[in-house]
Amino acid sequence: MLKWTFRQIFLTQLALTSLAFPTPLQVPHPEFMPLESAAPVLQKMGSSDGDHPGPRIGFQDWIAWLQKSDAQVRQRLDIGEEDSLTNLLRFGVTYTKEYRIDDEYLALYGQSTLVNAFAENRANDLIKALAVLKGNQGFAEMRTLVEKKGFSLSSPAGRKKLKAYLLANLARMQKEFMQAREQSKANRDQMFQHRGISLDSNLWPDYDLDLSLHTMLTKGMLKPGSIRRVAVVGPGLDFVNKQEGVDFYPPQTVQPFAVFDSLLRLGLAKPDSLELYTLDISPRVNLHLETARKNAALGRGYTVQLPWYADGRWTDGFRAKFTQYWQNLGAQIGQPVAAIPVPPGAPGFATRAVKIRPAVVGRIKPIDMNIVFQRLPLAPDQRFDLIIGTNIFLYYGGFEQSLARVNVAAMLKPGGYLLSNDKLPDTVPSGLEQVMVTEVPMTGPPVITDYIYCYRRMK
Repeated sequence: MLKWTFRQIFLTQLALTSLAFPTPLQVPHPEFMPLESAAPVLQKMGSSDGDHPGPRIGFQDWIAWLQKSDAQVRQRLDIGEEDSLTNLLRFGVTYTKEYRIDDEYLALYGQSTLVNAFAENRANDLIKALAVLKGNQGFAEMRTLVEKKGFSLSSPAGRKKLKAYLLANLARMQKEFMQAREQSKANRDQMFQHRGISLDSNLWPDYDLDLSLHTMLTKGMLKPGSIRRVAVVGPGLDFVNKQEGVDFYPPQTVQPFAVFDSLLRLGLAKPDSLELYTLDISPRVNLHLETARKNAALGRGYTVQLPWYADGRWTDGFRAKFTQYWQNLGAQIGQPVAAIPVPPGAPGFATRAVKIRPAVVGRIKPIDMNIVFQRLPLAPDQRFDLIIGTNIFLYYGGFEQSLARVNVAAMLKPGGYLLSNDKLPDTVPSGLEQVMVTEVPMTGPPVITDYIYCYRRMK
């Protein structure tokens, strides 16, 4: 009788848990961009030199080009993984007491014996940590990466080769960093088109999005309760983020939850009807989110760690407003929990953590899709009210960005919006018009300003 009672309790809890999740929408599989949709881009920006197809390309050749280009983009994820490993080498604080290699030190790598020494010591300490798996799940993933590359951690010769590999990647990042500095003066919004695609992220774009959504609400561009379906392109997955990154938390994704939280707090969406989809080419990101959904179906929440570099040279206005945003982040979708303590090697950081409710996690659905070359063939009543893509489009050139702009327009409802911190070219009509820019001064002097560009699908 007691055994049966436990079974009844389990089934009852399972049934109640399932009621907390909406019936999943049957989203169609992504399809490659139709040739007729790409025709204006091909006509205006196509080339005859082989880099991009021209306006006279046939259907079969167009599909073949899309498939080849999609595969090439996905291969760039491997270099992005190397960038995550290099960020761990530069910024990690749990495995070493050596100075961090910030951007100013990175610019001097290869030219300064002092910075070279920092890098040598960090590489030695990181190899030791990887050999004994000292650290969180992120370290295990980085060890898998180097072993997949053929490096052995079990012999002096293998560790020597690994050290050379780590420092070679650091030298590559230094070269790309210097090139990006120059290119950003001309076109910041395409500055990473020749780099690997990294999964690392940070909280600044989420704050910028929150400001932009608030402005859209106050201007009447968005109505209370008007957002029901949202897509986040490239949500990110990091444990050593791109700006002042630290390595004391496990791999996590934050942006889908931050957007969910902002929409509820601003009253733009209702908690029982909001649906959020992520569109990403990374198997790691998609598997991570699917695992979180499976855990949510069993009643388990998802905890996000929210560190930020409070001692940065922020403007007074940014520091005050971001602090307020950061302190309230997650209040609509979860509850505060004890955060992983900041290690002594990371002075100046503040941190907090939020455990997100299973019902919220279950509303986030990952889809494997390349926004540049693919789209979801959605019926008019299935299209998105809002699509978000931050630190995504700058990995592509103008031709690819124009294709992405057309794909985004096809998936938005008339009057729907795209928000991005990358300015997309308007060389070719796409159905999207830029209607607002949100400027967020962050640091100074010199002043560094973030931007959120708002595009609306024309009716």
